[in-house]
Amino acid sequence: MTGTIAEQLGALAAGTTYDTLPDDVRASVVERVIDSVGVSLGAVPLPTSDAALELVRRRGGVPEAGVLGHRDQLPAAAAAFANGVLAHSLDFDDTHLPSILHPSASVVPAALAAAQQHGRSGAELLVAVAVGLEACVRVGMAGYDPATGRNVYFDRGQHATSICGAIGSAVAAGRLAGLDATGIADAIGIAASMASGVIEANRAGGTVKRIHCGWAAQSGVTAAELVSLGLTGPPTSIEGRFGLLTAFLGEAARPEAVVDGLGVRWEVPRIFTKPYPANHFTHTIVDAAAELAAGGLQVEDVASVEVGVPTAIVRTVGEPLDVKQAPETAYQAQFSAPYAVTVGLFGGHGIGADLSDYTDALAQDPDRRALMARVTVVGDAECDAVYPQQFPATVRVRTHAGEERVASVMANLGGPLRPLTPEQLAHKFTDNAERVLTPTEAACLLSLLRELPKAADVDEVLAASRA
Repeated sequence: MTGTIAEQLGALAAGTTYDTLPDDVRASVVERVIDSVGVSLGAVPLPTSDAALELVRRRGGVPEAGVLGHRDQLPAAAAAFANGVLAHSLDFDDTHLPSILHPSASVVPAALAAAQQHGRSGAELLVAVAVGLEACVRVGMAGYDPATGRNVYFDRGQHATSICGAIGSAVAAGRLAGLDATGIADAIGIAASMASGVIEANRAGGTVKRIHCGWAAQSGVTAAELVSLGLTGPPTSIEGRFGLLTAFLGEAARPEAVVDGLGVRWEVPRIFTKPYPANHFTHTIVDAAAELAAGGLQVEDVASVEVGVPTAIVRTVGEPLDVKQAPETAYQAQFSAPYAVTVGLFGGHGIGADLSDYTDALAQDPDRRALMARVTVVGDAECDAVYPQQFPATVRVRTHAGEERVASVMANLGGPLRPLTPEQLAHKFTDNAERVLTPTEAACLLSLLRELPKAADVDEVLAASRA
């Protein structure tokens, strides 16, 4: 491909069909949609979800698209916002490595809204999701420094998920709006001015991060609509002197990573499905602690715990340590390495941990607090060598008897090296969906999602998601 980055992404999006998608991409995209719908339904009961929906209800507008788990019909951009908030709120959404961002939580909501808005088929939806995800993670890869393994977006306090998600959402929505390659490039250029996200909530708390993917999805749909109304974007919106990569990454940007092998080597199959509803950095900590518990370690035996993780993520899951040792809410617990140790040692539910293991009550439980107070978090050289291709962890326990127990988990469950089984994927979907639907309704919705390639439209999916 030739042209600017936006032009090359536009050409990929406009020129891809369902039949030309590689088999592994088609399979991955169906899984991405199923997973995103499931985690969105799981987030419906949250107060922050109510707040997002109330906001868009107050604004009103032309009914074009639905909200998962609700009967509302809203303007497409508003529906994309509401569904994007749902998709990201539980921190149960998928992750791409090594870009370290959550692509589906923006792109799938934007695509669902635009597909309804324009009356597109299930196969057309899946193509749009595929090209949107690809654009999203490749812009994310421009912020990955292979020499240090660090994510420059995060180093600068920026949320790559929502920044890159706005671009991926614009690609998906532009494809579904029927824009040609030039029009999709324009949508990218417009969305680049809407891309945003500050990640301080990961450290200090607050629930604002839950709206990030909603904002990105809304931005993408809005950008495509504006192109349809005649607005244009700069062709060099990504790599230009004052483009997105310079603005967010400065001299550390790697624009070549966006287009290297574009359309030949797809990144979509490398997206990891999250098995646990918590920050992805904490998952191997849960697994390592659970391994120690399976080996006979009792909570009452623990004198101290040292959690070794990649140095780059200590700030996210281990700092400030006093906050991580005493989370006040389930949301704070999702980003705490000390709390992840308690999930593994006390024993999690589902396929290792589920939403019932992350509650305000458990975060404040005296027994868990007592254990968390004995947990420290450090950078680990062996983990650094693997990160960010994986998010490894080593848990070292010193018992009151003076023994040392150690467990290391170097690859994440849910990724290519440790994929979830179909049964585990179905369990995750069902556990989330049944927070809104009956078991029969959840099973029906799962069946519809599996048959998306044959669906004439996506309206039935949205209808089936409502209790």
